[in-house]
Amino acid sequence: MPSTTIKWFSYAHLPENLQKVSKPMAELAQLMEDTLPDGAEKSAGMRKLLEAKDCFVRAELESKARTDE
Repeated sequence: MPSTTIKWFSYAHLPENLQKVSKPMAELAQLMEDTLPDGAEKSAGMRKLLEAKDCFVRAELESKARTDE
């Protein structure tokens, strides 16, 4: 059964600069989804990876905002 968080790693809808940040995280998430057995630790890891991806995307947004000032 796929994890409930894998859907949140999609990135095709994002602008190119955010795709560059998000794509490697999505690829890692898919690798973990495909290779690890389902369970509490996988679920926790996927949630934390999603949190990390969100932080990295926000960091890129902040970087762009600074250069636009």
